[in-house]
Amino acid sequence: MVTTGLRPRRSALRLLIVVAALAATLLGGLVGGAVPASAHAALTGSTPAQGSVVDQAPEQVTLTFSEGVAMGDDSIRVLDPQGKRVDRGKLRNLCSDSIVKYGAGLPSGLRDGTYTVAWQAVSADSHPVSGAFTFSVGAPSKTTAPVPQQEAGGGLVGALYGIARYLAYAGFVLLAGGATFVVACRPAAALVRSVQRLVVQGWAALTATTLAMLLLRTPYTGSGDLADAFDLGGLQQVLITKPGAALVSRLLLLAAAALFVAVLFGAYARAQEPAEAEADEDAADARDAAEEAKRRKDLTLGLAIGGVIVAAGLAATWAMAEHASTGLQTAVAMPVDVLHLLAVATWLGGLAALVASLYWGPPVERAAVRRFSRIAFGSVVVLVATGSYQSWRQVGSWRALTDTAYGRLLLIKVGLVVVLVGIAWVSRRWTGRLAEVTAPEDRVPEDRVPEADAGDKGAEAEAEPAEAAPEAEKDTAPEDTAPEKELVSVPAASTASTASAATPDPARAAQLARQQAALRTARTKRLRDADPVRLGLRRSVLAEAAVAVVLLVVTTVLTATEPARTEEAVKAASGGRSAAANQPQVLTIPFDTGGPRGKGTARLDLDPGRSGSANELRLRLSDPSGRTMDVPEVKVSFTLKAKKLGPLPVVPGHLSKGHWRASGVQLPVPGQWQISLLVRTSDIDQVTETKNVKIG
Repeated sequence: MVTTGLRPRRSALRLLIVVAALAATLLGGLVGGAVPASAHAALTGSTPAQGSVVDQAPEQVTLTFSEGVAMGDDSIRVLDPQGKRVDRGKLRNLCSDSIVKYGAGLPSGLRDGTYTVAWQAVSADSHPVSGAFTFSVGAPSKTTAPVPQQEAGGGLVGALYGIARYLAYAGFVLLAGGATFVVACRPAAALVRSVQRLVVQGWAALTATTLAMLLLRTPYTGSGDLADAFDLGGLQQVLITKPGAALVSRLLLLAAAALFVAVLFGAYARAQEPAEAEADEDAADARDAAEEAKRRKDLTLGLAIGGVIVAAGLAATWAMAEHASTGLQTAVAMPVDVLHLLAVATWLGGLAALVASLYWGPPVERAAVRRFSRIAFGSVVVLVATGSYQSWRQVGSWRALTDTAYGRLLLIKVGLVVVLVGIAWVSRRWTGRLAEVTAPEDRVPEDRVPEADAGDKGAEAEAEPAEAAPEAEKDTAPEDTAPEKELVSVPAASTASTASAATPDPARAAQLARQQAALRTARTKRLRDADPVRLGLRRSVLAEAAVAVVLLVVTTVLTATEPARTEEAVKAASGGRSAAANQPQVLTIPFDTGGPRGKGTARLDLDPGRSGSANELRLRLSDPSGRTMDVPEVKVSFTLKAKKLGPLPVVPGHLSKGHWRASGVQLPVPGQWQISLLVRTSDIDQVTETKNVKIG
């Protein structure tokens, strides 16, 4: 049975659409909703400490971070129990060579009570971080200070920014890898519309997402309100930051990339047209073949050098603003990161161009497939070498591979790369068979099997009626090759007859020429689609592309996750627990059961307030006047929704009037725990209040 090429085209499109939809769903689940990007700079200490009670008001509040951060005057806000801002609104940079510390001055004469410190910053690798904690002067009190419920980098803005980051990576891969495939593997692909569209769409996607990320930086690192994307004042502030400068540099390099693409599919594509069309002996402007070959070689060399410079510059805009720009050995890490991105683009982008060539273009020469196979192998070698260095730099220990989110994502990425390499090995086997099976077909004369673009829909439309009769003959013919000879020879005879007529009809001659071209295109498709080796190669390459889409999603999420080495260093610096948990956790929880004497305040102390150890829970209830009060029953439970742990019940024992205590409270893992406090003041009056606390 002869296939027309439409079914493989539709099935390939269907598969790519499904994979893209699954990738978008995965990315949305990882970066969407209220889930923020993982913090890259961590708060390692504060003065006063979280939950502490000091006798006198401090002169300033200081915060210490694990790495460099960018902060402004409004980055640290101190709020009194009524929610009024009391700090002086002037940030103090207290950083030294090894300590990253910032402070906010406080006025003298602060009244006793509980104060809230809300802070927000941008880490050195461009990701926003935020948090809040409380301390008390004299004695704890009820506070109404508003604290943002959504962390920086979350919500709708965070989801949009994450999707833009993914599309930016995809655009760079298609642009750089597709152009590399054309220049280094298959120059004839410069004439193929599907490859042209692939590279141009990669450029357009990278340009559009860069502009979107530039506009989204203000709400992404600030208020979280999408309307602030059009705040010109905020945009001006973004432009003077390192991430803003990187995005602007990327836009300037994309202008140079537009010129590169114009030359690639303009002058370079014309230089790849069949030589006999340019060497016509009757043409008055025929050029010497040697000069033409030299011109083509010089153009290829110029494009190769210019393309490498532009691609390396684009890759550097990621290296200068993300993981490679902070931490250990930045002078080595940034060039290595550039090489890593270029290897990814060459492999995956070239793979996408090969898919486009195999499904939506003329038959791909076996030499082109072999060249891409060699270049892809070299890219994998570079990818493994640079990836190993990056893994050592960002992970630091074998234990961190399983104990941190970054390590687990890295393991998933490595697994996908192994799967991709396995499929690529299958593709290489098909390539080897391609050279043996299709060698005779590659010697078919150009006048019989022209390299017409399979994307010409008009040609397909005209080819189908003309094919009907030969196809019917083919079904009854004893040999498949006999009708093929008639398929090509009949229109040729008709053309010759028309040319020899005394009064030729120009319209009829043009119609016959179009039919002949359409038949040649149809025959080319049948030769391509009927070959089981080429069919196997197309399927394996398409499977590679599908895995590559998912791999790119995981890579995007990985770049937005706190490096494992940073997380481990923070744990080590704070004695294996969160820095915020250096002091016992102290919570003030107001309650009202609705019955007589149902109002009051609960003070809950959790000491030492960390996971993996036995904590002591102390509870004190007081009425609105501050005196201790007894109730028939109190219960406490702990829930960690992120890990689906709990509720873990705790029933404290009654010590004296208004005081309860429970020992040996075990919280298995660190995280943002929810404490639920049940207070019953009578047989029918009870209430359950909840509050969040960060446990290290």
